[in-house]
Amino acid sequence: MDNIINFLKEVAEVFTTVSGNAQIAVIVVAGFIAWLLHIRWGRFLDHVLKEQKSRSLGFTLKSLDRIAFPITMFLIVMLGRIILEQFKWHVELLKIVMPLLLSLAVVRLLLYILRKALKPGPAIKAWENIIATIIWGVVALHIVGWLPEVLETLDNIGVSVGSARITLLASIKLILSIGILLLVSMWLSRAIENRVMRSKHFDPGMRLALAKVSKFFLLTLAILVALNTVGIDLTALTVFGGALGVGLGFGLQRIASNLVSGFILIFDRSIKPGDVITIGQSFGWVQAMYARYIVVRNREGVETLIPNENLITSEVINWSFTDRQVRIKIPVQISYNDDPELAMKLMLDASHANKRVIEDPEPACRLIAFADSGIQLELRVWINDPEQGIAGVRSDINLAIWRAFKEHKITIPYPQRDVHIIEKS
Repeated sequence: MDNIINFLKEVAEVFTTVSGNAQIAVIVVAGFIAWLLHIRWGRFLDHVLKEQKSRSLGFTLKSLDRIAFPITMFLIVMLGRIILEQFKWHVELLKIVMPLLLSLAVVRLLLYILRKALKPGPAIKAWENIIATIIWGVVALHIVGWLPEVLETLDNIGVSVGSARITLLASIKLILSIGILLLVSMWLSRAIENRVMRSKHFDPGMRLALAKVSKFFLLTLAILVALNTVGIDLTALTVFGGALGVGLGFGLQRIASNLVSGFILIFDRSIKPGDVITIGQSFGWVQAMYARYIVVRNREGVETLIPNENLITSEVINWSFTDRQVRIKIPVQISYNDDPELAMKLMLDASHANKRVIEDPEPACRLIAFADSGIQLELRVWINDPEQGIAGVRSDINLAIWRAFKEHKITIPYPQRDVHIIEKS
């Protein structure tokens, strides 16, 4: 309480002394100059972003734009403080303003990285409030002079585990270090993923593999660096590794299997985003691939989450593994009283009823068999967009065949059976 009272007295005295007025003047001039430079920087930024198409450059410039005003004002205030100290004047107000400006720059930069690292959603707003509250709370404790006492109190609260002592301060440092490093690693992984996904030098499977491996490596590195930063011996993780191995052996086999299977799918490139696959009763195209499962979206808009392990151990039909061209067979029967050559010509003409049918390979019609009820014909056409489904192509061609057969009096026979009645004498 004495610290707060003394702090308020020092603030009140600022407005009644020459040194206090000089400090206020330094703050006003610093704010005005920083505001002018901020406007100039904004115009320069707009010009550069119009000329350059690089996203990484755009992110760097926007990051600088976020912290340009507080950092510029901080530097000018620091220069003013040095000048006033040369004249032996008091600089208590400037000592308060400088950490406020610095913390404002840190808050702006962290929040901007947070928005780039995480997907939009309610969680971002909550994390923004948490980060801002922590930073401003530490600054407030520093200004009123309570920060050393609070840190000492947190360091005294702890428990001893063997020869090591775990304190509340060390736990908070560990959580903050892991949080900040994970945030930076997630931002870097998203930046790498965006850059790799736009590259034309790799196929979709290799792009996905590089993106996933870089993300896994950066997250692991962030956790190890955070542990080492707070003074935790990494050799102690051998015990944790043994416990993890036991856990995998007893209860986490499926999770580990799906994780390993996911990396196998990515590296062998048997399934890629955009491929059209059939597994069991699920048919659709691969929407996304994750560490534990893939997302398959069908024509009805239903998304099915299929574990990676199922794709390794089950039979999967990949309609676009090496070639996106798919052949569709359309069987038709005609009566024995009709001309099969005319029917085949009409069926070939009907193959152009749907614009998705391609010309190379060209459509073909075959006489398959002389069936019980009629002559079995089959029209074969090719498409190169299986993700759009095949029901629409079948429907359009069947309608065209029906109209052509009706026009040329070609009949589609009903099932026929001969019944012989044997009379007993």
